[in-house]
Amino acid sequence: MMRVPFVDLRAQHDELQTEIDVVLRQAIDESSFIGGPSLGRFEEHFAAYCGTAHAAGCASGTDALKLALMAAGVCPGTEVITVPHTFIATVEAITAVGAQPAFIDIEPTTYCMSADRMAQFLERDCRPGRDGHWVNGRTGRPIVAVLPVHLYGLTADMSPILEIADMYNLRVIEDACQAHGAAYEMGGRMVRAGAIGDAAAFSFYPGKNLGALGDGGAVVSSNQAWDQNMRMWLNHGQTERYVHVSPDGWNGRLDAVQAGVLDVKLKKLDEWNERRRRAVGWYRERLGGDERIVLPAEPDGRRHVYHLFVVRLPDREHARQRLAEQGVGVGLHYPIPLHLQVAYRDLGWKAGDLPESEAAAESILSLPMYPHLTEEQVDHVCSTLLGVLDER
Repeated sequence: MMRVPFVDLRAQHDELQTEIDVVLRQAIDESSFIGGPSLGRFEEHFAAYCGTAHAAGCASGTDALKLALMAAGVCPGTEVITVPHTFIATVEAITAVGAQPAFIDIEPTTYCMSADRMAQFLERDCRPGRDGHWVNGRTGRPIVAVLPVHLYGLTADMSPILEIADMYNLRVIEDACQAHGAAYEMGGRMVRAGAIGDAAAFSFYPGKNLGALGDGGAVVSSNQAWDQNMRMWLNHGQTERYVHVSPDGWNGRLDAVQAGVLDVKLKKLDEWNERRRRAVGWYRERLGGDERIVLPAEPDGRRHVYHLFVVRLPDREHARQRLAEQGVGVGLHYPIPLHLQVAYRDLGWKAGDLPESEAAAESILSLPMYPHLTEEQVDHVCSTLLGVLDER
């Protein structure tokens, strides 16, 4: 029986083994494991790749989100508009800085933030405040930022989100943790994720399109003052060694070994994203004619980089079990929307409040997706999936 893993990290590391060995040897030779030239090189190259002036490496995507929110003025007693159909780190970062999420629903086709729902929430449920920010009428807290999630490798529909944010004096922070290299058309040109809002957070978790050999992240911005503050916070709140100017700092640094490995992999990112898109073409050829399967959307003006290949199925649990039994690795991203998680029970949300997020959570399944996926493997996944659906 052919086995197809959900993700194959070994293949990409085998491809770059020589270059990675050089990075590891150089780090040992230099014995500069925190900061140093390798971190500086990667930050410069990643900022240039995204199209921003600055990039600050940090310990994780969660830290990157937290840093960006802090720079945007999110603090205790405030709220951030975001979605519940995402990994918990999106909302963890909001609560980590003492704020609360103001959940809105997603688009049913892209699974990203609905600009219509954002406008509806602000118009219907909020009122003007005294400090230039609108106030959530239900909680009495000011809304200071919006955090759209570029989910599964596809950007949210950013032009209307930016327009609404400008009307309501909101900072825009992109959660780009799954969108390395994704792009959105603005002003007649494609702009990469990270350069659309005021700042953006990226994760370099090993399974991401650009992944480290452990945890890692980066926060990008073209605001020099924000970049300086974020670098200070992630390094114990200090401006120079033993000079600590902020009590809000912590150890959120990206180590030099991870930075060196990421710099090597960054050179391959566009090629690897194209390989993902090629595999998606194979999936579409084999599954596109079956009305039981809802394939990922890629609207005009957006470039999907397919961190995950997520489909909707009529009987997700049966398909998940049978595919696993037949050697096909699958994933589930994400089965419980955040507004219904135990961790956020105190916010008062209930089933039925955000129907599109809840419907997606009940029916989505992630099929194998990685740059080194072969056409033969896709053939096997598709034939197995169609066979499983025929069983029902």
